[in-house]
Amino acid sequence: MKLILGLGNPGPEYAETRHNVGWWLLDACHERWGGGAWKRDGEALAADHRLGDVRVRLVKPLTYMNLSGRVLGQYLRRPLWKAADDLLVLVDEVALPLAAMRLRPKGSPGGHNGLKDVQRMVGSGDYARLRIGIRPEDERRLGGDLADFVLAKFGKDEAAFVREALPRMVEAVECWVAHGVLEAMNRFN
Repeated sequence: MKLILGLGNPGPEYAETRHNVGWWLLDACHERWGGGAWKRDGEALAADHRLGDVRVRLVKPLTYMNLSGRVLGQYLRRPLWKAADDLLVLVDEVALPLAAMRLRPKGSPGGHNGLKDVQRMVGSGDYARLRIGIRPEDERRLGGDLADFVLAKFGKDEAAFVREALPRMVEAVECWVAHGVLEAMNRFN
């Protein structure tokens, strides 16, 4: 089973924030693959899908960003499941231009608290991640506290720009499911 973990914060007050674009992409995948209800699964919401002959589980942690990795415990105990092969994390990235995406097979958390917790649970940085750019065109808007920036809502035009990019990001996720991270990187980075 492939697990796609979207990082974000639960609650309507966070739904439209920059920090929740991982959930936006997860929702876009869910909608494209047939929708249906999200179900509670421990400290997360989950939705199961099948892409071809591959089982795919979409997961939204309800633990808030800094504890996102906790939901991985049940998967890490499975004998045939490996984070390096079977996990894709969808995450916001302030270092990338707005709506840009970058796939990587492994790496560091880069200061992202959600990725730090995922890495803590996995025990290494050996898991795929798709970073979604949230950097504004006018970088002066980044001034001050970075936490305030990522927890702020997108402007209307910014949100529309990100949403327009989601279908291509869904295609990248589908490529990861079917062909792995290297093929997805070659086609979508």
